[in-house]
Amino acid sequence: MRVAMSGTLCAGTPCGDSETCVKKSEFHYELPEALIAQAPLAQRSASRLLVVPAADAPLRDGHVRDLPSLLQPGDLLVFNDTRVIPARVFGTKATGGRVEILVERLLPDNHARVQIGTSKTPKPGSTIALDGGGEAMVLERDGAFHRLRFDVGDALESWLLRVGRLPLPPYIRREPGTDDAERYQTVFAREIGAVAAPTAGLHFDDALLEALRARGVAFGHVTLHVGAGTFQPMRVDDVRDHRMHSEWINVGAELVASIRATRAAGGRVIAVGTTVVRALESALLESERPGEGGIDALQPFAGETRIFIFPGYRVRSVDALMTNFHLPESTLLMLVSAFAGKGRVFEAYAHAVAAKYRFFSYGDAMLLFPQAEQCQTAPGR
Repeated sequence: MRVAMSGTLCAGTPCGDSETCVKKSEFHYELPEALIAQAPLAQRSASRLLVVPAADAPLRDGHVRDLPSLLQPGDLLVFNDTRVIPARVFGTKATGGRVEILVERLLPDNHARVQIGTSKTPKPGSTIALDGGGEAMVLERDGAFHRLRFDVGDALESWLLRVGRLPLPPYIRREPGTDDAERYQTVFAREIGAVAAPTAGLHFDDALLEALRARGVAFGHVTLHVGAGTFQPMRVDDVRDHRMHSEWINVGAELVASIRATRAAGGRVIAVGTTVVRALESALLESERPGEGGIDALQPFAGETRIFIFPGYRVRSVDALMTNFHLPESTLLMLVSAFAGKGRVFEAYAHAVAAKYRFFSYGDAMLLFPQAEQCQTAPGR
């Protein structure tokens, strides 16, 4: 099952023929544009929370601040502690054309993997004069990305922190404001490297974390540096033909020990965000050996993942998932559907639209529990 780290997990409809893969078009829904949140609420934990129990139990409307009453002593909340880089910078080509650069990945020696927005793609060997001082040389192209070398008189990370702009998602139709520098980061962000926030974590503030501690809920962290590819649309209808972008993860030994202790004591492991699910499932698949299986096989892991989870794949690493509402036909909506069942998820989305929940990065959240029965299909390719 180690192939899951480098390829796509090909899965059929739940408990069906593994050769009958789901279609992107099956994950479309209509969303009024007015429900796309353009700014955060004044208080993080004031966001609404739709509780989606397993099976046929009724949906429940609440708020994120209700979490202490929804969780139990001994439960473990797992957060993604990545920190968003102010990764958007601008410059000018030698020809005078303007360029927008979105840093996807910081690399050694002031190199970076980037997306370049310009009327004409610059050639390897050309340079870009950067707003804020210095220049970048185009070294090579890698699919939709380029590798640049930055000469900015400082470490690239430090330079970006001074002159870079926050890369808000494209569906937020405004320029970043002064509040976004704080509100598009989680309060526990510490490992710099993401170009998009793990948005389920944005709902937690210090008061809520303290209330959860008082309830007896424990905390753990993974790191998954969310890449710009998270906003790229799936361009194929047969999901077997989709290739996920690579992202760096770290699942540490301390968290693995906490998960084992939580499960042994009868507690639940609750992922805060789809990035946590992807990180834990990737580490689990990387840890397993022939004849071994289940969460007991989980080992620490740091490295790259391209894991793609959609209906037919059984999530084994977590017992519940808190997540925001995701774009139609997106890989994240497919992951949520794999966890809680596509029919149940679309029932919840229809409820959320009718009840005027706020959608996407600065929007509201849902707390999902897994479908009663999940089948496990073997990864493909």
